[in-house]
Amino acid sequence: MIDLIGAVALLLWGIRMVKTGVSRAFGARLRRWIAAATRNRLMAFGVGLAATMALQSSTATALMTASFAGSGFISSAMAQAIMLGANVGTSLVTRILAFDIHWLAPLMIAAGVVMFTFSEARPHKGIARAVLGLGLMLLSLHLLGQSTEPMRQSEVLRALMASLDAVPALAVVVAAVLPIASSSSLAIVLLVMSLAASGTVGPALGIALVLGANLGGAVPPVIATMGDGPLARRVTIGNLAVRLIGCVIVLPFADQAASALSGFALEPAQLVVDAHIGLNLLLAAIMLPLLGAVSWAMRRLLPEVPIQGGPGHLDQASLSNPAMALAGAVRETLRIGDNVTDMLQKNLEALRRNDTKLCADIAAMDDEVDRLHEQVKLYLSNLNRTDLDEDEAHRSAEIVSYAINLEHIGDIIEKNLHDLVVKKIRNQLTFSAPGAAEIEEVYAVTIANLRIAQSILVSGDAKLARRLVEAKVDIRYLEKRSADNHLNRLRDGQIESLQTSALHLDILRDLKRINAHIAAIAYPILKEAGVLSESRLLEIAKPAGRAS
Repeated sequence: MIDLIGAVALLLWGIRMVKTGVSRAFGARLRRWIAAATRNRLMAFGVGLAATMALQSSTATALMTASFAGSGFISSAMAQAIMLGANVGTSLVTRILAFDIHWLAPLMIAAGVVMFTFSEARPHKGIARAVLGLGLMLLSLHLLGQSTEPMRQSEVLRALMASLDAVPALAVVVAAVLPIASSSSLAIVLLVMSLAASGTVGPALGIALVLGANLGGAVPPVIATMGDGPLARRVTIGNLAVRLIGCVIVLPFADQAASALSGFALEPAQLVVDAHIGLNLLLAAIMLPLLGAVSWAMRRLLPEVPIQGGPGHLDQASLSNPAMALAGAVRETLRIGDNVTDMLQKNLEALRRNDTKLCADIAAMDDEVDRLHEQVKLYLSNLNRTDLDEDEAHRSAEIVSYAINLEHIGDIIEKNLHDLVVKKIRNQLTFSAPGAAEIEEVYAVTIANLRIAQSILVSGDAKLARRLVEAKVDIRYLEKRSADNHLNRLRDGQIESLQTSALHLDILRDLKRINAHIAAIAYPILKEAGVLSESRLLEIAKPAGRAS
């Protein structure tokens, strides 16, 4: 049993390495291919099949497809066609791995290690990771065969299999639980294949276990998308419903199917694989013409509802009243600012506590900032088509400018500061006590400045605007002072400062950039008040006697 557990764990790890390696090497291309598969059902089916054979994970394909459907890039019917292809793809992967090519495992492991060691580019490292994962999968299958061989003599296992064979529905349930726990139906089908090869599992029971593995493999994507909108959940729940239909159709005829496949399969293990492929091909043949009905059922089950957290103050009816429309746009833009403030605070807390979970949702928050920013811009562009006086047009431009700057700040936090925090935690780095205090001070001033900018958007107060621009100067001095202190600590040979030098300076640089975006709200107000110079360059006196 210990050998069996270790072999299954190695198989799961190999599958994970292939999935992450292919995603890192070709992830962007795979996403484009999946997003482009909307012309017809057969094309969508083919893309789902190819993507899953590359990723060796129908779960990964399901999550990508659900994200596209949730964003409205592909229809529910096309998403279900992709999932039918994904189900066939994972069964074909099982067929390939079922060939006795375990002798390739050492070669692929060695090649993967060498490629990963000497590769510099991220795509090349991803390919090396996938090759190494394939080698580990082949090795694990060899170990699975060895570990299941002694099970032929196990009376306990025989009794267990006999009880499952007597109640096929129970076998389906037991086999469905295993992919939920392991997040891989492929691994469970390969395990059933090994048990069949050792004579522990009979043909009819093998088919029941394959049905359960297929059904359970559709559950992890459902769990992963529970917090998403109805468009995304229609994909995963629809895929689960399709697999459940397949179980209901095939299970009563498991004995007949086993007899039919026995005429083609030369070995018990081959019968299990053929049943896996046949089930998914049957489902594809039945469901592809019925995708319209499946989509209709999913729309009835999961109707669209207003997105929580979406724009709440952009009333289209108010566009005929510019004053009310501008007030609503201001309130929505303040929400964007509040989200950005939360992102900064979470990032600081994660930096302080060395806990990536505290900023795990920063990417989702940035997506929300992007959505609200686009909605505000679209709303005000519609408003600008109406007759606005000069003040209203100026106010509209001011709001859009501030929203754009907030969106830039969100990108800096999500793409730069968040990655710097993760790098610090992953490498177990620690700032020196003075360095940490300096960084936290700049964070605190930045958050305070953002709150001032929020007040300025509402009030348009020139005194607050002047205070914000002065605070930007203070940030510049804080950043320079901290950088100078950091260099002094480097000269003194402080270990913490030596290890975190790049992180320290990069965080200061990004916070300085954020403050530049924050201060932009003040410039139009100060310019209108006549207290903003066009340039910080000093006027140079002309030499005497020179012609003017």
